[in-house]
Amino acid sequence: MRDFSVSRSFALMRRTAPFLMFRSMVFVGIALGFVLATGLGAGIGYGMGAAGSAEFQDNTVFWGGASGFGLMAGVVFLVRDLLLSGVRVSHAAAMVEVLQGGVLPEGRAQILRAQTMVTQRFGPAGALFALDRAIRGVIAAVVRDLAGAGWGAARGIVAGLAGRGRRGVLRLAAAQMNEVILATAIRSGADSPAACARAALVLWAQNAAPVLVGAAWLALLSYALALGVFLAMLAPAAGVDYLLPGGWAAGRFIFALIFAWAVKAALIEPFVTACLLQAFLWRTVGQSPDPEWEARLQAGSSAFRTLGERAAAEGAETPGARVT
Repeated sequence: MRDFSVSRSFALMRRTAPFLMFRSMVFVGIALGFVLATGLGAGIGYGMGAAGSAEFQDNTVFWGGASGFGLMAGVVFLVRDLLLSGVRVSHAAAMVEVLQGGVLPEGRAQILRAQTMVTQRFGPAGALFALDRAIRGVIAAVVRDLAGAGWGAARGIVAGLAGRGRRGVLRLAAAQMNEVILATAIRSGADSPAACARAALVLWAQNAAPVLVGAAWLALLSYALALGVFLAMLAPAAGVDYLLPGGWAAGRFIFALIFAWAVKAALIEPFVTACLLQAFLWRTVGQSPDPEWEARLQAGSSAFRTLGERAAAEGAETPGARVT
């Protein structure tokens, strides 16, 4: 596919290797946290049920493990904005820097520099997360249009699907576009975070059909790889499940799924992001946001209108700056 080069994507991952190590530590650490929290909860449940019947103890083990798992899920939910700003968007921003000829430091300094770029452009992690929600809303509106009969622009694998199936594939394809929009918006000359996000979104909407067709293949590939990791992890996950007090019937599937998610987030998603960044930058090079497309998004997306209100509050008037 001419929109991106696989070898260049691997080169980007190699140039940002400190982030790969960082992502591995973060997401594998989260996966281990789920295992430990579930095991601790199951152990507490096992002890609480020791005085009762075997059936009662099985129930306390289950609910103890489920409680530990739920507690860890709550922790991840609370830090989701930090994961977005400090890991995902920062890594994408580092890739954009390399793609546009910048020189990144090595080691931990690379991570700190990219995180500083994100913070300087978007502010605290909570502010970036709020901006990300609006961006996702605009992307969802474009996907709905593209999946319908209105555009008639879907091709390849997408064209062979109908209705909800096509929309589902396009949603998977667009799952990481928010990171691409945020990362490329960092390089924009727009006056405010909301304005530069609007500019990048208009450029993406102008080129969404061809970019998403390629992204659909990447999404399917990433999930196929994640499925392979899931199957490979079933055996070791069964061993972890065996060590839990009283055992946990669904434990091996849940743990294998968690570790597959961790590998996908740490190693597979960066490759997809590298490909999508190339496709977006290649498609939009030299372009400026089209006023007709801005009007179209303004009319069809409440999230885009919200971004406009935020841009006006930040003192910006139009998304007229290039992002490439």
